[in-house]
Amino acid sequence: MKLLFVLTAGLAFAQVDSKLLLQPLGDSWPSYSGDYSGKRYSSLKQVTKANVKNLTLGWTMRITPGALANNAIIGGEGDGTVTFGGGNSIKGAVLQVDGTLYVSTPDNAWAIDARDGRILWHYFWKTRGATHIGNRGMAMYGNWLFFETPDNYLVSLDARTGAERWHKQIAPFEEQYFSTPAPIVIDNHVIVGTGNDLDEPGILQSFDPETGAVQWKFYSVPQTANDPAVKTWMNLDAAKHGGGQMWVPGVYDPETQLYIVGTGNPSPAYTGVARGEGDNLYTCSTVAINVDTGKLVWYYQSSPHDTHDADSSQTPILVDGDFNGRPRKMVLTAARNGYFFALDRVTGQHLRTLKYSDGVNWAKEINANGQPVRDPVKDHHIGGSLVSPANSGITNWPPPAYSPDTGLFYVPQNDNFAMYYLTETDPRGAMGLGGKEEQGVGSLGSYITAIDYKTGKIAWRHRFPGTNGGGAMGLMTTAAGLLFGGDLGGNIVAYDAANGKTLWHSHIGQVSNAPETYMLDGHQYLLVAAGDTLFAFTLY
Repeated sequence: MKLLFVLTAGLAFAQVDSKLLLQPLGDSWPSYSGDYSGKRYSSLKQVTKANVKNLTLGWTMRITPGALANNAIIGGEGDGTVTFGGGNSIKGAVLQVDGTLYVSTPDNAWAIDARDGRILWHYFWKTRGATHIGNRGMAMYGNWLFFETPDNYLVSLDARTGAERWHKQIAPFEEQYFSTPAPIVIDNHVIVGTGNDLDEPGILQSFDPETGAVQWKFYSVPQTANDPAVKTWMNLDAAKHGGGQMWVPGVYDPETQLYIVGTGNPSPAYTGVARGEGDNLYTCSTVAINVDTGKLVWYYQSSPHDTHDADSSQTPILVDGDFNGRPRKMVLTAARNGYFFALDRVTGQHLRTLKYSDGVNWAKEINANGQPVRDPVKDHHIGGSLVSPANSGITNWPPPAYSPDTGLFYVPQNDNFAMYYLTETDPRGAMGLGGKEEQGVGSLGSYITAIDYKTGKIAWRHRFPGTNGGGAMGLMTTAAGLLFGGDLGGNIVAYDAANGKTLWHSHIGQVSNAPETYMLDGHQYLLVAAGDTLFAFTLY
């Protein structure tokens, strides 16, 4: 693998090919999870268990969105009259390539000097509207950047200048899609997902990075009568409007050419009457897609016939390791529904299921294929039903992490409960996320949980203070035996990855993304965001 360097206005920029993402994560952070495996495991060792207590703030920088900020480069399909006051929290990955950080929020993208936080350029997209809930980050190919907009466009920028190269529609704005995922670049494919809380099908697409032409589309629910998954729905029309959005980027296995990603809940989300009594494939599943053709190779459904909005679109992690005395190529995921799954990533064969939350009660048993079986008593009822997890899930979109040194899978966890009330018995009035009321009633606590996939047991838990619950942000591990993540008290924290012991913390405000690390000018940096502000820590 090589990085090609060019000079613009006295600054060095690197052209990145996708081979970089196949190598151990080190000096750079060139993609959503750092590399294709999803582990969020850095090989850097300058910051250790012994000296992490000496981490100090190197610089901080607050971003300012909008057309008038930072002499922004203007693009977009809107007329400039639609504006959003919120949506400026940094919730996704920050790319770091050769000393430049690439940061995004809804409608905005920045290039920032990784040494001091100085803004190099700012791009602003004039939106048509849609939900501005967040943006999960950008992708890089050569010296081109790619990011999604809330009103459903894939935008390509020149990483050196911020100038727009092109933009292409991802999904119809009129069908209430809104796009939040970070793209993933694999060879000559820019892979993007969609979001939608109504009743449109989930779409995964591959675009040509040079021209923006669509190469293929994969729908997470059946679109034709000859799709064998149609029989898991009431009829084809129900399937075609069945949801299954791919909200979060997946992972890539170069040996099999498979892109492995999680799909979201079926629609209607809270009543299955209009969907039939089948499993409603391929919602709430891990699916493996051939990256060159867009064809489904295998799937595993973690919440058959979901009635609790239990997205399975959490970040999966690829692991090569021993399982029951033999080497296996696996994909691991901790789902929003409170269950952890280990699968063979070549075939999709189920290997292990673990209920990692003590409070989960929506399922009555585990079937022969390792799938939790929904308990109809825990569906939404007119009189109410006490259910765990609540709508936010035991975990959610913040990414987990894995350390090959400890063999542990780390996941942020909140053991929450809610009363679920059915308010609309007519399925025509309960499309999308409609037809229910939810009243949160408490939590057993929030944790970072370390799971041993080999034994199927919890290795340790680090419980955050208090009992009110709340969701912690994503995690990151390093070869020095450290685990980094935000707590519920507004701290960025370093833990001992082996046992969860707290080694260092700094109060910066509520952490809003998963921490990252990179090496620059001989210094290892810890980078993390709290709302609209970036913080870079290092040793001096």
